[in-house]
Amino acid sequence: MRDLPEPDPVPPLVTVHIWRVPARSVPAAAARMATHRGPVRRTNGLRFGKLLGTTHDRTFSLRDVDVRQYGLLATWRSERDAAEFEESQVVRSWRRVASEQWRLRLTPLSSRGRWSGRAPFGVPKPARWKGKVVALTRSRLVPAKVPKFWRAIPPVAADIAGRDGLLAALGVSEIPVGVQGTISVWRNADDLTAFAYRGAPHQAVMARKDREGWYAEELFARFGVLDSVGTFRGADPVT
Repeated sequence: MRDLPEPDPVPPLVTVHIWRVPARSVPAAAARMATHRGPVRRTNGLRFGKLLGTTHDRTFSLRDVDVRQYGLLATWRSERDAAEFEESQVVRSWRRVASEQWRLRLTPLSSRGRWSGRAPFGVPKPARWKGKVVALTRSRLVPAKVPKFWRAIPPVAADIAGRDGLLAALGVSEIPVGVQGTISVWRNADDLTAFAYRGAPHQAVMARKDREGWYAEELFARFGVLDSVGTFRGADPVT
């Protein structure tokens, strides 16, 4: 068996950018998704970065793709590097076409699994966080299991949508098919735990994905919210 690489050091800062563009700017946004991969990868101080498509809901089937909304998740060597990125050509370029922008600054609380063969958030020491929290899931599906996964997701999406303490949620992925993830923001860790470990639909899917071997790779991480700037769907969910 091939040895997995060591986890990355726990980053001092993780950022999530979400940009929403008007319909007229969809072609320009799609072009940025293609041309910004190199500049993002070469950003000073960036340890790990992924440009992301998003969905209207929390699934990532083709019918739910939101062509007007895009994102970037990044881990940083230092807060200074992240601050400098805010004035980079990449961010300025998105600002020119975006009708709405939202940025989260996060600190890792827990992480298990792999993303593109890496453990980008390291192995954080367990810590109690009293404020808002973010949950991130990301999975690469076994191709033959994709239809089963999509059929199983609607009950979970309906359950999370009605959960007390959920502030915002969206589906994310690097590609539309075969890789899926979610980012959700919660009022506190207890509300997130109630959904993750006591929600019947979520528990059923978790049992099935292990029993039936849906995922070729998976990652689950939690973060504490340090701050939130901008708006998501017309409001700042964190304030």
